Amino acid sequence: MIRNSVLIIPSLNPDGRLMEYVKDLIAHGFAKIILINDGSVPESRPIFDALCSLPECDVLVHTVNMGKGRSLKDAFNYYCQKYAQDYLGVITVDADGQHTLEDVIRLDDAMLIYPDALLLGVRDFDNPSVPFKSRFGNKLTKQVMRVLIGNAAQADQNSRKQAITDTQTGMRGIGNGLVRSYLTLAGERFEYETNMLIEALHTHTPVKEIQIKTVYINENSETHFRPLADSAAIYRQIFSTFFKYALASLSSFLIDYGMYSLLILLLQVMPLAARIWIAAAAARILSSLYNYAVNRNVVFKNQTDPVWTMEKYYILCIVQICCSAQMVWLVCRYTSFSEVLVKLFVDMLLFFASYSIQKNWVFRENKIRKKQFLPYAGMSEKAGMHTHSKDTCITAKAKRRIHSKDMQNIHQHGLREG
Repeated sequence: MIRNSVLIIPSLNPDGRLMEYVKDLIAHGFAKIILINDGSVPESRPIFDALCSLPECDVLVHTVNMGKGRSLKDAFNYYCQKYAQDYLGVITVDADGQHTLEDVIRLDDAMLIYPDALLLGVRDFDNPSVPFKSRFGNKLTKQVMRVLIGNAAQADQNSRKQAITDTQTGMRGIGNGLVRSYLTLAGERFEYETNMLIEALHTHTPVKEIQIKTVYINENSETHFRPLADSAAIYRQIFSTFFKYALASLSSFLIDYGMYSLLILLLQVMPLAARIWIAAAAARILSSLYNYAVNRNVVFKNQTDPVWTMEKYYILCIVQICCSAQMVWLVCRYTSFSEVLVKLFVDMLLFFASYSIQKNWVFRENKIRKKQFLPYAGMSEKAGMHTHSKDTCITAKAKRRIHSKDMQNIHQHGLREG
């Protein structure tokens, strides 16, 4: 049986179970497996030597531990150089045996049905076998990511956007159209996998979640995840867009206040009312143009028509000013609070509301950014690993000549290529 994907298994200090796991995968049709020895201890070398002797396995070696993110990127690069023309994509699995053979096969089957989607093997975190720290960490990250970044577009037609339910899964199916774009994502350790999800959300890449078995070995004691350092790195990536939004807002305020103060000094010859109105209007126009440009190009990285987004941006500005004034008036009318303090509180609420509206409406891109799998030649300079150069990396869909009519039959009947 011909499988649709190449397996990628990053590994650090494995035991004999890895060899058994790999042999089982090979026995069920996986003809190419890329393993990464990420700076394992010398005692693990016999295991990797034995894996090297298997014709189905390629082993990449890091002299020192460089992290899961770097391991995945090096394996993606190696895959592009050697195997992309023969397969639909890659499936990443963990080396500790948490991902069962049956689930790997299910993702491989789904690769043919959803070639343009990011496939995620998701676990049931309500299962009592899940350690508390894993359950709590995933559910917290899920909600934070949903609020700050958004929900995922679904691969199934007519399905509503949904929050990603397993943000920590290491079992992912990545088609050729996505592999190359993920090579340039930031992150060297576990935060790299989070950046994959963030990139999928930002580019509206369709996501297909596939339920897998929830397996934790010895309460997940063999994990190489560092609770404090890796969690901090992950949340730094999740909060990155919001922090940039906050900095853009702060710098816009400073420009607005600075320009207002400067114009007040320069327009001393004018009457008081005219001086204030002209200074306030000019300062606000300048600061808003700056804020729009930064939010569009740096914070939300929007690539749609700037005229359309600018119209929506200034509609939001007008509505926000009206809401601020009306809410301050209502509170001050029925309470004895100071107008200054009330406006500070109201504008803080509107600050968070504006972030959500700009993210989901003003700078929202309705069309999925197309992923192009273009020729990619070279090597991973950071890892210093040699790869066999290819003149081109064409998609497996073109290689296997899966035409649109065939794909329609696949979607309707779930047929697999023999």
